[in-house]
Amino acid sequence: MSDGTFLILGGGGLVGYQVAHRIATDLDPRRIVIASLTEPEVTRAVDGLRELAPDGVEIVGEWGDVFVRNEFAEIPRIDLLEDDDCREALFDDLLGPFDAAYRRSRLARLIDQYRPEVVVDAVNTATAISYQDAHTSAILAERDIEALIAGREVPPPVIAHDVETLILSLSVPQLIRHVLVLERALRESGTRMYLKIGTTGTGGMGLNIPYTHSEDKPSAKLMTKTAVAFAHTGLLFLMARTPGGPIVKEIKPGALIGYADVATRVVRQRGTALQLHRAREDSLHQTLSLRADASEFGLIGDLVLPIVDTGENGLFTKGEFEAITAPGQMEFVTPEEIAHLCTEEIRGAQTGRDVIAGIDATILAPSYRGGFLRGRALQDLEALEAESGARSVALGMLGPPELSKVLWEAELLSLCYETIPAVLEASPDEISKSVTALLEDRSDLRDMVVSIGTPILMPDGMTLLRGPLIRIPEIPGETELDLTGDDRDRWAAKGWVDLRSGNMERWQLRMKAMRASRPGRAQPGSAGVTPESTIAERIDPGATAAWILKHEMDGWRTK
Repeated sequence: MSDGTFLILGGGGLVGYQVAHRIATDLDPRRIVIASLTEPEVTRAVDGLRELAPDGVEIVGEWGDVFVRNEFAEIPRIDLLEDDDCREALFDDLLGPFDAAYRRSRLARLIDQYRPEVVVDAVNTATAISYQDAHTSAILAERDIEALIAGREVPPPVIAHDVETLILSLSVPQLIRHVLVLERALRESGTRMYLKIGTTGTGGMGLNIPYTHSEDKPSAKLMTKTAVAFAHTGLLFLMARTPGGPIVKEIKPGALIGYADVATRVVRQRGTALQLHRAREDSLHQTLSLRADASEFGLIGDLVLPIVDTGENGLFTKGEFEAITAPGQMEFVTPEEIAHLCTEEIRGAQTGRDVIAGIDATILAPSYRGGFLRGRALQDLEALEAESGARSVALGMLGPPELSKVLWEAELLSLCYETIPAVLEASPDEISKSVTALLEDRSDLRDMVVSIGTPILMPDGMTLLRGPLIRIPEIPGETELDLTGDDRDRWAAKGWVDLRSGNMERWQLRMKAMRASRPGRAQPGSAGVTPESTIAERIDPGATAAWILKHEMDGWRTK
């Protein structure tokens, strides 16, 4: 097997580096891109891999935070949160328009720059997101609000900082936007496979896990890490079922991963050496200070100990390592084993460790009974329509509103023309006049359409029939909007019943495509039965909408 470019996200870490090494020696790559957070770890990884990789393999390094916009990639997040303008930019990237955020994304630009055939993601995404600590941010924001309610003065910049920091630390919006950016970037770059090295959050242990990342128990942050890790898996499961994207796999280690080194050395946390101080005697009074000025204590020097370096999991003493890896505790798996599984999955071997494949194999799929009873339910609904005289078309409960628009427009065409050939024989102006006359005559239809939040744009393009609610456009926090001709056309295409002749011409083109998609001479047997071949000449709003969902909105299941 020979591939062009492999991009290893988190390639400077313990697992990512071993994956890069295994790819370099086993898969005959042309280029390996090591991407990690900081320049020093990327430099170490690139230099080390160049020593071990076969001749002819290009090793490239990139550093920066892949969860922020490109211009912020080398700025620590804590510094971004302390700057008002940067906080506003982070807010816009997280909750603002997606297309603009995508163009600014460091991750999207990185993937577009190298256009890798395979991406291995060894970034500890769950930790990166969950340990921004929304719980502490919520407490600080609540204190500000309580102070205001009590009549105490709180400076507006303090409120803005604390509330915005809380919003920016929420896990789910960050995870969703990250996955959406990732999926689009992989699809546009033509990446063949995306392999995630995930986490269980607790090293395979349960809610009774007896340790945390140094915070007290029970740890809301640790549980958030697990929640984010499996929410991430759920979104990757959806990525794997999205047409046009890469093969998606995930390997989830369920034990402590280690180790990178065993040595006696200066103990460092986040790049800073821990210092050894002389103990000072204090008397217990009414207050206890949890943080004191280090200069008030006698400095002995840097803390030097025999330690085990487990990479992203941190440094452990002999006692800590012995306890956490003991049988019945978190135990132990090596990065080399994970790297072996990764290369085997990239080759196409079935290791049995792909979580996405495991979910695929165990979810409850559509059933024979469900398919049989679908036909029965549709027959019953048609009988009730005839009995009640009410048309059961759309309520707007199944969104987006574009679906209601399509269903109602197809219903109007069905009532006026009954069949696709009849629609194709008329001119767009004639169709527009016919459906308009129908709605003018049938107040029951007209009133039902507008009552579900779907307005009706009349043929003149300036008259709108509406009810109390208009579902499109949907702009959070806005109820009054300025209107331009472009806005009208965009909103009409998205979710208004549009009686203009231009829309009727679109329906004719759509119906021609429907007829063309049916094979002229179907294959014999079950091979000839496809969704396209079951579209009849009679206009059926539901079947028509399903065709549009697939062919115009790319909405169809692959498995």
